[in-house]
Amino acid sequence: MNKVKTHKGTKKRFKITGSGKVMIQHQGKGHILTKKSSKRKRRLRKDVVLSKELAGNVKKLLPNG
Repeated sequence: MNKVKTHKGTKKRFKITGSGKVMIQHQGKGHILTKKSSKRKRRLRKDVVLSKELAGNVKKLLPNG
């Protein structure tokens, strides 16, 4: 039986914590930052926990994570 491969695009975008939660970075921090307030950019720095419904899909693509 073949090995189950990790989806590399998912591996780069998501991180699984020790307790099994899936973390993701906020969107909107890539460019055009001059018009965004400091408060908004500060909030965008923090990672956020993905919902349970979507986390299941991510974990299927990361079998070894």
